[in-house]
Amino acid sequence: MAKLYVVPTPIGNLDDITLRAVKVLSEADTILAEDTRTTGFLLQHLGIEKPRIYSHHKFNEHATVELVAERIAAGENVALVSDAGTPGISDPGFLLARTCIEAGVEVETLPGATACIPALIQSGFPCDRFCFEGFLPQKKGRSKRLQQLAEEERTMVFYESPYRVVKCLDQMAEVFGRDREVSVSRELTKKFEQTVRGSLAEVAGYFREHEPRGEFVVVVTGKNRKNKLTFAETEEE
Repeated sequence: MAKLYVVPTPIGNLDDITLRAVKVLSEADTILAEDTRTTGFLLQHLGIEKPRIYSHHKFNEHATVELVAERIAAGENVALVSDAGTPGISDPGFLLARTCIEAGVEVETLPGATACIPALIQSGFPCDRFCFEGFLPQKKGRSKRLQQLAEEERTMVFYESPYRVVKCLDQMAEVFGRDREVSVSRELTKKFEQTVRGSLAEVAGYFREHEPRGEFVVVVTGKNRKNKLTFAETEEE
């Protein structure tokens, strides 16, 4: 029976892909990609020739998900990938998976790369339970969401762009308190991977002095969870 395969791809280092993911991408009839150029480069690196790659992103997914589900129901195996990490986690994927399930089409999700778990574990904060928030609203609702999280006792994980990370840390310091502990990781698995730990005020100050570059994962300790980490940065070379 044909199905939708949700396939995680590397978040940086192209060697971080499973043998099973390579097999699925090699055998799929069609690959749906967030950016066909990015996926094409990955497939070339893996030695996979795949002419049937189609765009599937947040701007067209509402118009195409039912058609994709119909094609799978008709016998076509489809692999869904995003530019990096696991589709559906702050990337397109949820809508297609739900549409397939509602249409009686089997969905199989492979385990694999995602940025939030490595950043969470290397933060040094409690990770037995955590709250994944992904990207905060860019404008409307951003402050309200932070206020709602002010009493959260679990470790919180956020994604942020280099253009907003300082503003994000400043806003968190205002709502959560300047001394709340944070661990900020960027460029995970890449050549210039870096993690900066300390209070919200200290880490915001660091990135005001050092231009933020790359994709960021911000891990904030929950309320009343004292870790007393000394301000420090670590960098992989």
